[in-house]
Parts: sequence; structure tokens; C-alpha cells
Amino acid sequence: ELIMPEWNGNEFLLPDGERPIIRTFTPRFFRPELNELDLDVVIHEGGATSGWASAASPGDPVAVSGPGRGYSFDPEATRFVLAGDETAIPAIAQLLETLPAEKAVRVLIEIGSIEARLELPPHPAADATWLDLPENAPPGTALVPAIREVELDPGVRLWVAGEAAAMHQIRQYLFKERGLARSQATVRGYWKLRD
Repeated sequence: ELIMPEWNGNEFLLPDGERPIIRTFTPRFFRPELNELDLDVVIHEGGATSGWASAASPGDPVAVSGPGRGYSFDPEATRFVLAGDETAIPAIAQLLETLPAEKAVRVLIEIGSIEARLELPPHPAADATWLDLPENAPPGTALVPAIREVELDPGVRLWVAGEAAAMHQIRQYLFKERGLARSQATVRGYWKLRD
């Protein structure tokens, strides 16, 4: 039986006071007339969403809320960098469908296996690079150095998402080492590696 949590003004709670397992997704396609929502899910061992997605069957109930916070692109930007790990692919795909066709877009995606190389939506000015994560290397091992190679001119705008510790390194580099204005980059930790 699906038990709906309630928003108390600060967080969602179940009737017994426990916090429910909640995950945030980028909707790929929504067809309200059919009551259908498409999500891309990365299946990996030990994740709450992976477990749910692996066990779910057509017709199983699920609670969905939203929309959440989005991303507004700066129309004054001269070019964009979209970067992340496998979990960021749906959002990167959605951004590629949204960003102006005349703006250059550099895409950097770190993947743990060749199977994660998904087809990205076409964008006439996009250049995508798939970064192979070395075997047994921590997340960000390929992505962090790639971000360090990005030219950070005043017109560039970055959107980066992935594992929390890797995103912390990227924030430190962009904002502390390079002094990039916060308005030039959105960096989001999507998940956290557990020991």
C-alpha cells in the first residue's frame, strides 16, 4: 500500500513521523493526457531508486511531486559547459533540448561503463566528450581534471552535477581557486558515495 508523506513546511514526513525515502529526478517527457511520465534511472547496487526500479512492475503505485527547482540559462552567456556523471545525463539531455541553437555547448560526461553512453539529443553547436572512469576509481576521477581544462572566460556558464565529493572539489576549484562568480556556475551534488 502506498502511504503518502505530508509536507510540514520544512520536510516531508510519514504519518508515524519518519522521513520517507525521496529522490529527485529530471523528467524526460511528460504526457499529462495519458498520465505518463518518463524518467531515466541509473541502475547500480545499493541505491534506493535502483532497488525500486529493479523491482517495479507496470501498474505499481508511486508518489510523484513537483516541480522542484529548475535551471534558468543566462541569455547573455556566450557559451555553455554541461558536465556530470551518469546520473546527470537526463538533465544534460533536457538542457541540450532547451539551450539556444546558436550558442556553443561543451558536454563532458563521466561514465563507469560503455553501456552508459546514451544517445544525446542533437544540438547544432554541441560537442560531447565521454570521460571513462578508470576501474575502481572514485567518482570524479575523470570529470574533475576535465573541468580544470575548461576555459573560464567571462561569457561561459557552467552546469555541473554528480557525486557530492566530486562536486565539492569542482566548487572549490571554480569558486575558490579560480574566483569564478557564483552566477557563472551551477554545481549540484546528486548523490553521495558510501564507504
